[in-house]
Amino acid sequence: MTLRKIEPSAIIPITEYGPLRAERRRRMSEIKKDRRLEVGPFATFYFESYDTMLHQVHEMLFIEKGGAEQLPDELAAYNPLIPQGSELVATVMFEIDDPVRRARVLGMLGGIEHKAFLRVGADTIRAVAEEDQERTRDDGKASSVQFMRFPFTATQVEAFRGGAGDVIVGFDHPNYGHMAVMPPAVRQALSRDFA
Repeated sequence: MTLRKIEPSAIIPITEYGPLRAERRRRMSEIKKDRRLEVGPFATFYFESYDTMLHQVHEMLFIEKGGAEQLPDELAAYNPLIPQGSELVATVMFEIDDPVRRARVLGMLGGIEHKAFLRVGADTIRAVAEEDQERTRDDGKASSVQFMRFPFTATQVEAFRGGAGDVIVGFDHPNYGHMAVMPPAVRQALSRDFA
């Protein structure tokens, strides 16, 4: 299998990206709506793809204006989040507006990066946390942003694509035991990540 990654040649020069930005952002918003799933009161799974990561790299380059010197860092940060054919990859965000409440809730969610799962039929696929940095501090406070991959077997991929039964996304953390059924539109969009 060929490694899926963003090559420098895929990057539109910033002077060309600017005029295209509004339309590209609108199109990405349409793509992303079928790649997100809320689980419980605070967590949202944003399932990543080549397209979402390519968009993110363009946005970072446009906003930070670091040019060619910035590009290697952005590719190093975002290429690992592109699913590689037998997995789903998610950015999981714990979104709590009030800073005091956010600190309290995150303080109770240490280790949550090891407590996420997808259930396809009778199979449970545990999240594997990205190890680029520690996602739970020594004091037990979880990061509000988590990066997780869900490695599938060939049989699990077929079950996911087949559409029978529900796909459940959830956490079995003692302080955040929430689950959600993946809507058919999300399941269909994510099925394209397997190749």
